[in-house]
Amino acid sequence: MIQKVVILAGRELPERDLQFDRILKPIGEYIFELSELYTLLKERTVEVILVAENFPGINSGIIRKIRMRAPLTDIWKISFSGGHPGVGEDALFDGIINIQDGKDAVANKINQIISQKGLLRKFNLVGRSEKLKAVAETIERIAPTDISVLIIGPSGSGKELVARAIHENSRRAEKRFVAVNCGALAEGVLESELFGHEKGAFTGSVGKREGLFIQANGGTIFLDEIGETKPDMQVKLLRVLEDGIFYPVGGDKPAHSDVRVIAATNRDLSEAIHEGHFREDLYFRLGVIKINLHGLFERREDILPLLCHFASREKLKGFSDGAIDLLLRYDWPGNVRQLRNFVTRMGALHPAGEISAHEVQQFIAEQGFTQKQLPVPTGHTPEEAGHELIYRTLLYLGSEIKMLRDLITENLPARQELESEEESSSKGEPGQGGTMQKMEKELIESALAEAGGNRKAVARKLGIGERTLYRKLKKYNLS
Repeated sequence: MIQKVVILAGRELPERDLQFDRILKPIGEYIFELSELYTLLKERTVEVILVAENFPGINSGIIRKIRMRAPLTDIWKISFSGGHPGVGEDALFDGIINIQDGKDAVANKINQIISQKGLLRKFNLVGRSEKLKAVAETIERIAPTDISVLIIGPSGSGKELVARAIHENSRRAEKRFVAVNCGALAEGVLESELFGHEKGAFTGSVGKREGLFIQANGGTIFLDEIGETKPDMQVKLLRVLEDGIFYPVGGDKPAHSDVRVIAATNRDLSEAIHEGHFREDLYFRLGVIKINLHGLFERREDILPLLCHFASREKLKGFSDGAIDLLLRYDWPGNVRQLRNFVTRMGALHPAGEISAHEVQQFIAEQGFTQKQLPVPTGHTPEEAGHELIYRTLLYLGSEIKMLRDLITENLPARQELESEEESSSKGEPGQGGTMQKMEKELIESALAEAGGNRKAVARKLGIGERTLYRKLKKYNLS
């Protein structure tokens, strides 16, 4: 049973606030003791808990207990005198509702909160952050249309879940939803997968095969990691997006498919466009609507709801307070996928016991990622890590300085002299430039050794484009 609103109030409202009682009473049920609230939360699902500002003893510990019992429930503070969420006590709540705004404003705000939570349930999105609620509202608006959608978010953040929600709430819901990871297939294989092939098109093609665009006809195709496709494939995708026409591999007759395209990327495609790796016209055609799906580091309010959601599936007994503190502070670089894997692991290793802080610390230490708040092993000495940080900072500053220098030198009569100085610097003449270049060369050599010569992995590790890396390999004779 779902109860929309519960009001946690003191036994008596101050006399000056009795006029506001007529606003609160129609909204929800009054609860005067925490014990009553805990009992209610065992029996019902509550959408919103409103805590009156005069309720005694509310602190972070109490709020933690309420959230552990009802992780998806919003907890808002009712103010009789105005105010906004900030530091201290107010930061415990999801927000503040000011009774002085009037009956209609309060009712509208409550209805908005309940509506957003209903959308989250409808689309199977677990959380309570404002960022996730905004995603749910976008899905609600665009799902009935045939507009192309580009979902942008880090790996493991739930991009395919969002794509499925769009499909399942569209007019195409009765047709197929087909997903393909563009980054996991070689270009030739990807083309055959998407567009199909004719008999004899290549070695091993003993028969005709329909591609995913035909299989998804009338439905939706989800192109994950679209940023990993090559320019030739991008041209063909652009044609399909324009008129639904494509050619199977080895075929000379066009095929047609009525399909909605939803794409996703964990890369900054603007950088790929700048480097010539991604077509700008395809980017704008795909991104008619963009949905930004933030990582868990940027929506920490969703960590506890997700944790409890996955824990209930695994029938875990629970977590100690120390374990919860660590889990809420952890940055979750692998996002929802990593959190789900953690709970699955705990379910396998500790099915009957409470998860301790030690077990959480052990899991985090094994992840091998550098976190903002928790020290874990990175595989580098402090000196190496420092050099890498300096190098990435210099790369960023260098690009900014280059832009400014180009603007200045275009309008200076002494341009040739400046270019001469730049040329002599590039030759590694003594001074600060030489020292910087030596450090840069050593870092690239180290990264190449660690990546086993995989240049794509090296570029990603150093935070630079592949073209930039190739230029530097040539410069230092490392290719």
